[in-house]
Amino acid sequence: MGPGEIEALFTRADGQYLFARWGRPLVPVVFGVEDASLAVFKGAFEAVVALAGHRMAETDPELGANLMVFCFRDWAELLEVKDLGRLVPELEGLVARLEAAGANQYRIFRFDRDGAIKAAFVFLKMDAALAAMEAETLALAQAVQTILLWSDRAFDGASSLARVGERVILRPEIGAVIRAGYDPVLPVMARDPSHALRLAARVRSG
Repeated sequence: MGPGEIEALFTRADGQYLFARWGRPLVPVVFGVEDASLAVFKGAFEAVVALAGHRMAETDPELGANLMVFCFRDWAELLEVKDLGRLVPELEGLVARLEAAGANQYRIFRFDRDGAIKAAFVFLKMDAALAAMEAETLALAQAVQTILLWSDRAFDGASSLARVGERVILRPEIGAVIRAGYDPVLPVMARDPSHALRLAARVRSG
């Protein structure tokens, strides 16, 4: 990927460049799936975190779990989750907007003082489209989309995944960007588009 393509991955719909990565180990927890799918999600997060050269942990000292994935059939179910309104401000308004838009997924990120990701909430409304996906594909896609703060339109034109025979894998060029993003020399958060040039240099050399 060239600098322009990488810059587009982190340029939001309003034209602002914004990159962020996790500053602390990931502690994921998944609600609303069967035990077999729990193992699939955990494996996907472990694989993507390992690719990034980052870390996972058993617990977050501040939050307990800092990456929460909710799977459900109807957006209104979120309003019944105990204490979720404390973690997600204006939850009722958000649910109403997502219902009206016909959305089937949504992600919210929280950041520390340095701008690094410190928590993420992933909401998956298991409509016909998501329910038809293999658990491995759904889990890998969510792991990829939460390991960095991508643009809100980063994967509108092309998925982060690719099918090779019967297997679904992370596109190698996206994997290279994830590895570059976690280079310890680079900042945990960046707003200047020149940051994409530094990512591209590491992708080329990696």
